[in-house]
Amino acid sequence: MREIIDFLSDLSANNDRNWFEANRPRYTQVKQQMDTLAEELIEAIAAFDPSINGLRAKDCTYRIYRDTRFSKDKSPYKTWWGVYVCPRGKKSGFSGYYMHVEPDQNCYMLCTGAYCPTPGEIKSVREEIMTEGDAFVEAISSAKGFEVDWSSALKRMPQGWSAEDAHSEYYRLRNYILVKMVDKEYFLQPNAIEQIAKDMQCTRPFNDTLNRAIEYAREMGW
Repeated sequence: MREIIDFLSDLSANNDRNWFEANRPRYTQVKQQMDTLAEELIEAIAAFDPSINGLRAKDCTYRIYRDTRFSKDKSPYKTWWGVYVCPRGKKSGFSGYYMHVEPDQNCYMLCTGAYCPTPGEIKSVREEIMTEGDAFVEAISSAKGFEVDWSSALKRMPQGWSAEDAHSEYYRLRNYILVKMVDKEYFLQPNAIEQIAKDMQCTRPFNDTLNRAIEYAREMGW
């Protein structure tokens, strides 16, 4: 893991094609380490959540090349590494487990949840909260060390939903994500992958709840 973090730090300081091409052999070695660790994480998560069985590193990781077509930032390479483990892979839209390493921002975190769900999926999650709110809150409470990400929440109650409902504050969420912030040393420990999976295991009830709601929305054609 140290080689990955060191490479991303150096890439952040030298984010141009000439440097990258000169260091391509180093990147190739780091990429192999990334894929190996990603598959170890998939295997460790599958031990407590079989819904992600059969995934490979390519199903859960991202290209290092940035799409700069519509961005003012023309830096050609991503300076972070993320692994998103969810049923049917990262493009499925299902809720899942995510780890993120971004040295230049000193951002190291674990997440579980659904990012940018569709309006129909949000509706289905809100209905889950309305009818099974106590279980939803218990799933959050059981995720020790994780907190709800409120950064993208609506400031007001969405139209059509009652502020009088027992757990109505969760109606304001647009992304349903639990976050655990860690530090670089967390990822540098010898058993990092084992520890990540152990920490994520307590978020499975939350993940299951979201995926049940997402599946229902798709069955209903929302």
